[in-house]
Amino acid sequence: MTTKNDTPTSQGRQPSFAAIIPIIVFLVTYLLTSIIERDFYKMPVLVAFMLACTVAIGMTRGCSLNRRIELFTGGIANGNIMIMIVIFILAGCFSSAAKAMGAVDATVNAVLSVLPGSMVPAGLFVTACFVSMAMGTSVGTIVAIMPVAAGIADSIDLSTGMIAGCIVGGAMFGDNLSFISDTTIIASRTQGCDMRDKFRANFRIVAPVALVSLVVYVLIGLDNQPANYLTHRVEWLKMLPYLIVIVCAVAGINVFAVLTVGIAATAVCGIGTGSSDVWQWVGALQSGAIGMGELIIVSLLAGGLLELIRHNGGVDWIIARLSALATSRKAAEACMAGLICITNLCTANNTIALVMAGPLAKPIAHRYAIEPRRAASLLDIFSCLTQGLIPYGAQMLIASELAGVSPLEIIPFSFYTILIGFAGALSIATGRPRA
Repeated sequence: MTTKNDTPTSQGRQPSFAAIIPIIVFLVTYLLTSIIERDFYKMPVLVAFMLACTVAIGMTRGCSLNRRIELFTGGIANGNIMIMIVIFILAGCFSSAAKAMGAVDATVNAVLSVLPGSMVPAGLFVTACFVSMAMGTSVGTIVAIMPVAAGIADSIDLSTGMIAGCIVGGAMFGDNLSFISDTTIIASRTQGCDMRDKFRANFRIVAPVALVSLVVYVLIGLDNQPANYLTHRVEWLKMLPYLIVIVCAVAGINVFAVLTVGIAATAVCGIGTGSSDVWQWVGALQSGAIGMGELIIVSLLAGGLLELIRHNGGVDWIIARLSALATSRKAAEACMAGLICITNLCTANNTIALVMAGPLAKPIAHRYAIEPRRAASLLDIFSCLTQGLIPYGAQMLIASELAGVSPLEIIPFSFYTILIGFAGALSIATGRPRA
């Protein structure tokens, strides 16, 4: 039972810079400590989030401690957070079961048998681009490809962080451009343009970036010839679970159904080939789900933290400040880019950020005669830029978990994600390409 003082105050909440202090606390604690210590594992991301959440709860004013906890747990129980967690659990089960029955090793051997060692980074980047375009989801692409990519990196002594960067960059390519991507759909709808027009405007900005990224990965591959590039006999039947997952995903089947079918396929193929029995399969499912524990806890804490930031007026403060800076067409485009980036930093979800920032960006675009397709394109580009680089976003967290490396080891190699920021900024500065 709540008292009068426990009444939610978010409806009358004034925009406040102080509300985003918890995010600053997290970034300073996690990123700065890792850089100073030159050790990406020195400061656990979970501890950094716990500290930021404590600060957010402590600085929330206008309601009792019980009400603050209710707000925090309400953010934890957000539907998007729950959906992510179920995906994490299924992904952990599938990854562990596939590895136990030999699917990872078989797929790695198959890739190495057809792909020259120097072309592995470029080949994986292109694969991630095509799969993400077909699936329309960066998380689904990472779940499907990352275990195999990490296995390839281990088997030929390439940097796992670099290989993971290839996959994350390729995954964000499709997230940004695919016609069935939720970010494409929301960006187009909020700006009132056809998705085909948005795709054309978007593609003209990011296509050169994808080509530059591909060239960089080719050069990296040539400069880092694998130390022990050995191929082994390919067991094609054991590859079936991964093939099923990729085919189902490309066909547009729901990610929950895709992972469930993939888990069932690991049982059938493992028992059928004699590489595992029922109890080994069941044990692998349990270890896979448990292995996602830290990732799940981080996601829950992030949901609660970001809800408090929103409640305290942090997002409103960002929106108000950036909107006031729009004094010309270029400034308006820059403000729209900043609006989506900072909103994304505060929500850790580019879909939610577009839902929040898109309607606010539309009047700015209209005021300065920015074409709807260009506005939608810029919003989507900068949302993918932020989402693909923040270490606490779903994409980076699950890539880190599946690859077994810190997010800070992946970010420097996610060239496509980094370069679309430069391409977007250049497009704003020059006004080109014209719609």
